[in-house]
Amino acid sequence: MSEYHIPVLLDESVTALIGDAASGIYADATFGGGGHSREILSRLTNAGRLLSFDRDSDALLNKPDDSRLVLIHNNFRFIHNYVLEQGYPEGIDGVLADLGVSSHQFDTAERGFSFRFDAPLDMRMNTQARTTAADLVNTYPEEELERVLRIYGEVEGSRKMAQLIVRARETAPIQTTGELTKAIERMLPKFAEHKVLAKVFQALRIEVNQEMRSLEKFLEGAAKSLKPGGRLVVITYHSLEDRMVKNFIKCGNVEGRLEKDIYGRVSAPLEAVNRKPILPREEEIAGNTRARSAKLRVAVKI
Repeated sequence: MSEYHIPVLLDESVTALIGDAASGIYADATFGGGGHSREILSRLTNAGRLLSFDRDSDALLNKPDDSRLVLIHNNFRFIHNYVLEQGYPEGIDGVLADLGVSSHQFDTAERGFSFRFDAPLDMRMNTQARTTAADLVNTYPEEELERVLRIYGEVEGSRKMAQLIVRARETAPIQTTGELTKAIERMLPKFAEHKVLAKVFQALRIEVNQEMRSLEKFLEGAAKSLKPGGRLVVITYHSLEDRMVKNFIKCGNVEGRLEKDIYGRVSAPLEAVNRKPILPREEEIAGNTRARSAKLRVAVKI
């Protein structure tokens, strides 16, 4: 598990999730290397139960031998369907989601998540999905590429970068991470090329996996799945997803619209437990640099 992925904010997130309700029913929406799931199981009594989700078939190989765990190979956007299917119509006690891409996905060259390797331009979290990042960069109209880069990567000069990609693919299809990097190399600052590439790859990954749409559906499903008093615990890694989680907790929707009932009360199903996000300690960041951008938000079902 430690080689596959180092869990971030492990103690903080699981403590916020379970508290003293060790015989409850919980969900780990992003199983990955199984670090958070194992920690949850270690704190549950024999009566406790855990539903874990992951759409990456590689993650299923990390399943511990524990009868209290049900590991579901599917997108966490369908959490409410599975909570009902597993026999919990009255709801569950807590849901945890670590939204980060696993170290295994970044470090496995052929998955195409990282510009550190010259590898197929894939980026699919579910390897059975049809659309790869190569499909996207070779078929999207210039305007769509610009939108993806601007909204999901917050890339400066997104229009010019989209033009460079379209121009490059007119000569030959862009099939690898290296070919994509070469196509946009004119826009990579000499001393900050990795920072720009990270934004580009983030944008394409989000679009390929429909991450923002899945997150919205997950938040809606998680809120429906919780019992009153149940907790939602989410670890985010970039401003787009953190803003969505913050808005949903505050307003009940990811756009941040304040919708009120006839009495003037905000009609949101959740209430924030921590007004400000919990951040990793310096010691954790020193041991795992991928934790440096993590933010933990906790909410309770009203």
